[in-house]
Amino acid sequence: MKRALVTGSTQGIGKAIAQRLVKNGFEVIVHCSSDIEKAERIQNEIGAYRSVVCDLSDMKQVAALKEKTGAVDVLILNASVQYKQKWLDVGDAEMEKQLSVNVVSTLKLIQAYYPDMKEKGFGRIITIGSVNQHRQHPELSFYAATKCAVMSLVKNIAKEVASFGVTVNNVSPGAIATPRNANVYNDEAARKKVEAVIPAGRFGTPEECAGIVAFLASDDSAYITGADIKEDGGMSL
Repeated sequence: MKRALVTGSTQGIGKAIAQRLVKNGFEVIVHCSSDIEKAERIQNEIGAYRSVVCDLSDMKQVAALKEKTGAVDVLILNASVQYKQKWLDVGDAEMEKQLSVNVVSTLKLIQAYYPDMKEKGFGRIITIGSVNQHRQHPELSFYAATKCAVMSLVKNIAKEVASFGVTVNNVSPGAIATPRNANVYNDEAARKKVEAVIPAGRFGTPEECAGIVAFLASDDSAYITGADIKEDGGMSL
């Protein structure tokens, strides 16, 4: 049985991914930034293997995560921090937090988990990006920059590790009905304004994102690496 770690998996897209992988027969490790009771509650709810906490902005905690979980076959880097601010207003604290969680911890966790994948000759590393890699949002310029940085890591690392049976891919969700987007989604006027720029005409669901991630985590995706798959209803077009 293959084992998967899904960061940020107590709600939204991360929870849907964890739930789908459990359904597909994986031993899934649920991750939360600090609330172990919440993580354990989700673990029990979806039938996951275990749960862990790790503040991905704290590099000491990031360095210790691999010891907590052991090796995994599938590493899904879903957790992120997002501040909506115009670029002139982005302060040092917001900049550092987004950079640490979205980019630095991503590389550090890949560095930590990859050697076991290489030794085994199998691994799936999947990052969760954003439609904002591909379109401009006046309040998400720095957040988008962190996601573009991760995509650059994906392409570079994918080329280096492909010969060892390890694939590295990115999924870029668009407007998805998650707690992060609840204020917009639950406001009819605001929701319709967003839906007007989505060719599919609606918000996506976390489960739709989970489907493509589950495929990338499977044996069926062995010949796909370095890809950025847009799960956005055409929003980036």
